[in-house]
Amino acid sequence: MLDSVRSDSDFRAIALADGSGVLVAGAGAFSACEELAAFAPLALSRVANDIVPTRVDVALRKMQVRRLTIDGIEVLLCGDGGESDALRKAAAGCARILGARRQRA
Repeated sequence: MLDSVRSDSDFRAIALADGSGVLVAGAGAFSACEELAAFAPLALSRVANDIVPTRVDVALRKMQVRRLTIDGIEVLLCGDGGESDALRKAAAGCARILGARRQRA
């Protein structure tokens, strides 16, 4: 599902990470997915460096991050490039695939 969203929406990579930045799943080059996952927690805090831009600052400017809670577990879905609407679609897919199935009465 992530690879389909990635290729349809011109993302360089999409990664699903836990709250500490560990890669859970990804689409795209492995190294790009690991980098996105590692930077995702930093992207949410957005510590500004107003003196000299660093590699982290440059990477964070290109990233989109969505915080999801799936069955009480927080995960971070992030993409490099692409469209924010496509990342929303990927978030819905992650919740559907990874969420516990509800039994119907």
